[in-house]
Amino acid sequence: MKKELIELRVNGRSHELAIEPSALLLDVLRQELQLTGSKRACDDSSCGACTVLVDGVAMMSCTLLAASCEGQEITTVEGVSEHGALAAIQKAYGDWGGAQCGYCTPGFMMTVKALLAENPDPSDADVRAALSSNLCRCTGYSQMYEAIRSAIEAERKSLTVAE
Repeated sequence: MKKELIELRVNGRSHELAIEPSALLLDVLRQELQLTGSKRACDDSSCGACTVLVDGVAMMSCTLLAASCEGQEITTVEGVSEHGALAAIQKAYGDWGGAQCGYCTPGFMMTVKALLAENPDPSDADVRAALSSNLCRCTGYSQMYEAIRSAIEAERKSLTVAE
């Protein structure tokens, strides 16, 4: 198949890539850009392990054509840290034991990041609704929800201090 030249903006950096028109964003991120935080699990958008942000919207990269993302800002879990420090959601997951095996964790973090950008003070129902597209095979979710609540509180405190 003939490759096409595209430019993807990922984690604030532009990348010119020659890819097949049918290349999935997940494969391009993992194989071409060596950004392996997003995981392959279901290949049909039913688990959320591959979630990335495309212009701030949580999208599952396992069914998204890479070429369709040209001209948009893609953020992976590798791009979540803030000025070299862990983002609130990353720190909270560690503090609260929000991950067991960790395979699904990047997808959950990206979904939460999109939720908090849209709604900085989500209710428990909002969090549960946002995470309904993500699946964890290891936990009972309670530690994840505690981590998310902790991250929301940390974000709220940082906004208060900044004001």
